[in-house]
Amino acid sequence: MPPPSAKPESLPLRAYWDLLQTHVRPQWLRFSGVILLLFTSIGLQLLNPQIMSRFIDDALAAKPLNLLMYSAALYILIALVQQGVSVGVTYLGESVAWTATNALRGELARHCLALDMDFHNQHTPGELIERINGDITQMAAFFSEFVVTLLGNLLLLFGIVIVLYFQDWRVGLVFTIFAFAALLALNTVRDIAMPDWKNRRQADADLVGFLEEQLSGTEDVRSSGAAGFVIRKLYHFAAQIFRHDRAANGKGMLITIVVDTAFTIGLLLAAGMGYWLYTAGAITVGVAYLLIRYIKLLEGPFWQMAHHMESFQTIGACVQRLSELRALRPRVRDGAGLELPARAHSLSFDGVSFAYSAEEPVLRELSFELRPGKALGLLGRTGSGKSTVARLVFRLYDPDRGTIRLDGGDLAQTRLQDLRGRIAMVTQDVQIFRASVRDNLTFFDRSIPDARILEVIEGLGLSEWFAALPKGLDSQMESGGRGLSAGEAQLLAMARVFLRDPGLVILDEASSRLDPATEQRIERAIDRLLRGRTAIIIAHRLGTVQRADDILILEEGRAGEYGPRAALAADPSSRFYSLLQTGLEEVLA
Repeated sequence: MPPPSAKPESLPLRAYWDLLQTHVRPQWLRFSGVILLLFTSIGLQLLNPQIMSRFIDDALAAKPLNLLMYSAALYILIALVQQGVSVGVTYLGESVAWTATNALRGELARHCLALDMDFHNQHTPGELIERINGDITQMAAFFSEFVVTLLGNLLLLFGIVIVLYFQDWRVGLVFTIFAFAALLALNTVRDIAMPDWKNRRQADADLVGFLEEQLSGTEDVRSSGAAGFVIRKLYHFAAQIFRHDRAANGKGMLITIVVDTAFTIGLLLAAGMGYWLYTAGAITVGVAYLLIRYIKLLEGPFWQMAHHMESFQTIGACVQRLSELRALRPRVRDGAGLELPARAHSLSFDGVSFAYSAEEPVLRELSFELRPGKALGLLGRTGSGKSTVARLVFRLYDPDRGTIRLDGGDLAQTRLQDLRGRIAMVTQDVQIFRASVRDNLTFFDRSIPDARILEVIEGLGLSEWFAALPKGLDSQMESGGRGLSAGEAQLLAMARVFLRDPGLVILDEASSRLDPATEQRIERAIDRLLRGRTAIIIAHRLGTVQRADDILILEEGRAGEYGPRAALAADPSSRFYSLLQTGLEEVLA
């Protein structure tokens, strides 16, 4: 569960920096360049109106033409330099922003992968993609604009006020009060729509998650005639986005009204002060122009600040959602570091109980012991807890009560990377990535030499398939395994296991959906796979059960029967004996 978050209306600017500081600090040199160019740009913007003011006064005083030409040339030169500096600020600002936010994407992606399965069960992949990519994209655009425009405009505003003090202290004082009041008004309404923008971003994530689910199940949706339902839900999500968007933009209009009013008051003040001081003989026509020019110079920045104040609310919602995501911590964490030798492992469950939710226990006081190099046949009806046993062994979850031991040590003391490097699982469903054959077989582990990969491919009887590939190990495979037969996919899954050389293998009836000829190839590969390794075989068929040394039958999460396979098969009173007589496929379905 996410921790209680700060109220959106009180979200401090510090929260924005906290998300990015780790990735901005390594770029301090470029960031310093942005700041330096930013100050240079502001200085040039303040200087050019001064030159024009001098030009006007010189022209009215009938100064020599060459002096006027010099002022005009200097004005144009500074304008060109200022444009070049602005381009540099924008380029460096964008570079720093996107480098930092891309690093933040990687950080949050790794963070999500490390979170508990409960989290992933509650959030669809589409929703997480929208939160990690969509929200951070908003942050990247805002961060670069914040440095280049919002921060620059604030500095320009303060710079203009300081220059006005040098022209006349009364003008400086009036515009100091004006600037303070305008910024106070903007800050007051800054976060007014943030809750609505947060709801809007969540509605976007919900829509993307819904589309991801429905598109992945297109075949089932069409075959079951559920297209109408999908369209109605789509309209529902679109309506949610519309409602939140309308509320957010409606409240955001208040910011526009504040800025429009502030700018109008500023122009009136500039014109009034200029006229009063000129008629009093305190300033020249050029200085009167300067007052109007400086306020006009703020016209664009004021509207940009209005735009960014509205963006600030959108980004505030993004930052809050990302901060909440970043604050989540997994319950399953690395232990102190249990040493796992490179050999067949022993495994034992001692009074293990587990529930995905408190109301529905899945395993109840389960105990068994698996000796090194032996195979345990795990039987039971659907929902009896067979898959849960496998998940606990992988430490996707930790048990609520009891202890799981690997080689005599508490499984909770293992480091997750070490543990998952010493166990492997082969299932009926094989995940193929859109990547090269090499990366699919090694799971992107470049430390495995090509010679070892080719050896495993040949040993599993995949030589003919491999010879047909256009680029060998560099050939690209399609996501989902398009172009692979079911048997080839299963053999590739086993190749992954051989390359990892684990000490414990969990086998979830990998050959149950294949034709007889392909099944024989898989069975031979399984025999090789289990040789010299400890195994848990989640069995549905008689052929696979015959490999087991011991049998454990789960009934509602408890050990309904447990013992040596040969002894149970010879005992007419045992549950396993009845299963053999009746047929596992019928009884365990």
